[in-house]
Amino acid sequence: MNVATNEPVRARYPLLSAAGFLWFWSADSLSMVGTYITALALQVLAVETLRASPIELGVLAAARWLPYLLFGLIAGVLVDRYRRRPVLVTADLVRAGLLAVIPLSATMDVLSMSLLIAIVVFFGTVSLTYDAAHQSFLPSLVPPELLTPANARLEQSSAVAQTCGPVIGGWLVRIVGAPLAIMVDAASYLISGLIVARLRVTERSDPPPDRNLRLELREGLAWVYGHRMLAPLAIASHGWFFFSAMVSTVYVLFVIDELGFGASTLGLTFASGGVGAVAGASVADHAGRRFGIGPMIIGCRWLTPVGYALIPLAHNGVAGLPLLCAAQFLFGVSIGVDSPLEMGYRQSVTPDRLLGRMNATMRSLNRAAIVVGAPIGGVLAAWLGIRWTVWIAVVGLLISALALTTSGFRHARSDVVAPR
Repeated sequence: MNVATNEPVRARYPLLSAAGFLWFWSADSLSMVGTYITALALQVLAVETLRASPIELGVLAAARWLPYLLFGLIAGVLVDRYRRRPVLVTADLVRAGLLAVIPLSATMDVLSMSLLIAIVVFFGTVSLTYDAAHQSFLPSLVPPELLTPANARLEQSSAVAQTCGPVIGGWLVRIVGAPLAIMVDAASYLISGLIVARLRVTERSDPPPDRNLRLELREGLAWVYGHRMLAPLAIASHGWFFFSAMVSTVYVLFVIDELGFGASTLGLTFASGGVGAVAGASVADHAGRRFGIGPMIIGCRWLTPVGYALIPLAHNGVAGLPLLCAAQFLFGVSIGVDSPLEMGYRQSVTPDRLLGRMNATMRSLNRAAIVVGAPIGGVLAAWLGIRWTVWIAVVGLLISALALTTSGFRHARSDVVAPR
């Protein structure tokens, strides 16, 4: 008799014993589907309804992340001072309300690029606090040894959402229009907030007694950029986000305007990326244990430019769509493997009192790279054309991957755990 078949299910799948994580996972999965619907709907709304130029698309992409550049580090300090669950709930409810303004303003015929950008800026301001709390909340739900598997499950949900969301979004945009499609995301945030509100988890209830904003900011920055493993990872990630933002900014314009494909076809290419991300996240934990955290993350950083190099090779016609789908698939695989390994490693080596600042520092400066990279991508596309812009970004991604490869991060291990 096979003993393994008689093991309790919860012993074989320990995350099933973490009830709080299961609810958190459900809430996150729901909101992620809506997020990918909105990601597509916003760009289609800007391109087809508001007739945005490449530069305006770059500004719109940057607007989502501008608050991370302005307030991200401060958000990390606040998250480390207070309980994280109330922050998550409040942010979800506020974001639901902000998104609802878009279809309302469209109905009243007052929607413009200026208003859309303003809404996105406010949305990003709320999201930066949510993100810092979200990434710091997981260690309260699972023990350190389950951080990578838990992050892998979250990444799988994100990948499934990336697969389904754009397809659903493409059909919703076609049937009800882009503004009403965004209402689906608003509803998902509302339900997510209500789910997280019912979680029961032990968190620090009192702020630390020695509160000094400048010292707390300095401590968070020193931890990230003074750490011999986190520092090269952070710097390489900033470059990755900068050059990836150049590609993502012009991609929708390239597919719809230059190649002549519709919103549903665009959604199909994004869905291919979701399939790749599901596949990557499915093997991330095993691959990290088998080949090492450092080598696997570095390998993913090389895979991204390989995938993106296929985009400028695509033309309208039969061969164009498979190339775009392959490009997104390879990009999805790189994200699916990289993200859970990176998050699990960062959470495991960082003490709880620094989690908010560590996550906010890395995430905020990554998003700051998008704020700079997205408009530059739009300007280059208007000046040199979209294909040349993508080639420039591919070269930049290769340089970023090379820098991480030659750093000490290639020796990063998963068995180094910081005290909680």
